[in-house]
Amino acid sequence: MPCGKVAALLLVRGLHRQDEYAVRTALGVRRLALFRQVTIESLLLALIGSALGVGLALGIVRMFKLIAGPAIPRLDAVTTVWPVLVSGLAVALLGAAVAGLLPALRASRLDAMSVIKSAGPKSSAGRGERRLLRAVTVGQTALTLALLMGAGLLLRTTSNLAQVDSGYNTGQILNMTVTAVQGDWNAFHARALEQVAAIPGVEGAAFAWGVPLTGNNWPGIFEFEGQPPVARPTDAAALPVRSVTPGYFNILRMPITEGRDFRDSDKRDSPSVAIVNRALAERYFPGTSPIGKKLWRFGGRQQPPTEIIGVVANSRTGDLTKPPEPEIYMSLWQASAFSKDLVVRTTAEPRIVMADVQRALRGVDATVAVENMKTLDQVRADSVATRTFATQLLVGFAIVASILTLVGVYGVLSLSVASRRREIAVRGAIGAQGHHIRKLVFSDAFRLIAGGVVAGVIVAIVLSRALATFLFGVESTDPATLISVGMLFAVVALLACWMPTHRAAQIVPIEALRSE
Repeated sequence: MPCGKVAALLLVRGLHRQDEYAVRTALGVRRLALFRQVTIESLLLALIGSALGVGLALGIVRMFKLIAGPAIPRLDAVTTVWPVLVSGLAVALLGAAVAGLLPALRASRLDAMSVIKSAGPKSSAGRGERRLLRAVTVGQTALTLALLMGAGLLLRTTSNLAQVDSGYNTGQILNMTVTAVQGDWNAFHARALEQVAAIPGVEGAAFAWGVPLTGNNWPGIFEFEGQPPVARPTDAAALPVRSVTPGYFNILRMPITEGRDFRDSDKRDSPSVAIVNRALAERYFPGTSPIGKKLWRFGGRQQPPTEIIGVVANSRTGDLTKPPEPEIYMSLWQASAFSKDLVVRTTAEPRIVMADVQRALRGVDATVAVENMKTLDQVRADSVATRTFATQLLVGFAIVASILTLVGVYGVLSLSVASRRREIAVRGAIGAQGHHIRKLVFSDAFRLIAGGVVAGVIVAIVLSRALATFLFGVESTDPATLISVGMLFAVVALLACWMPTHRAAQIVPIEALRSE
């Protein structure tokens, strides 16, 4: 894409230097030398651009590290190495050679006498050259619209994810992984909850294995009362299991719609209890209350049953883009975990109490490991980090491509005006007004942009399917996004055509014809 833009700009630049080339040829400069001069100029431009590109590449790598965050594993190890820079330089030089080939060939084939006689540039671009540049511009417009379409779809996905109802509240909650490796497990966790809850500014605290959007849960195999026994263990329901302490649902503002919450008395030596979500209740206990019903886990109905004591509202705990699925919550005092999360709801900014919470935990056990301390809002942002990064990346590419395409449209239209200078002068001499000239040039621009937009819509529809896995709440061929992006680009592109159109209307017929 940049090579096409450079070729167009170099060709337009060459049109304005025809007098210089003609004089050099008349003074004895050989065509090969003139070809070499124009080619060297193109290569020098490539070297300067490559030097700027190296600095830009270093900056972009740093920017990617800042915006990507957890979206790309081991991103901190990514660096800009010399082999990559050398390869980029080689590609830039090759692109410059290709981009400068057309202007160099034009300069070497220039008819010096005709240019000197005309005392200025006249119909200096052939029809084939103009068609080539128009085709390149249409192709670039199509690819740019595909990028803009993808960026628009991902922006709508980001907006949809921000508005999705997760079923829990992530505001003012601090989350961290806590691992205790010494002493009495139950005693540490009970004392830790007491100490953290006593910190000023803390509303409540709970331990949990399976905090939303962290990717943690146990895969459990279950049978349910009222359902026929399974013939094989593989026929049993495979459901995610989460383990929490009392007060967890209140901290996340997940309402218990039936039954009760866990209690401190639900210990390991007490009857096993569980809380299920509404999705599970509707699937396995349709038309009846699941409270008091039994379920069996792991070993089947030969094992002691677990009683369902409550039903919690549905929530998107695993993935914000997926609807709520059946889930089972166990009491952490009965289903303990070696490593688990501590969730702390605060009355103000959660980061304020970070140091106090760590101090309280280490006051209970100096060997406790406290890791991954962040707010639950950050956890939610991390869960969609891949989509966010893809959006930012595609938007950045789309902006750069749009700028390059608009420059290309401007260059091709300028070339068209320069090539039709005599025609425009004749039209003005026989009575054509300025608005007639502007309409003539503007119609060329409109056809050029319309062709690019039509081709771009087709390319966007084909390529946007590759983004299907990143989208949420919007189809890859969403007509609203397609139409809005196409119209917006067309309007901006037409605005970019104002200067060549205005310049065409300012051509003085007498001066233009005198040069002929």
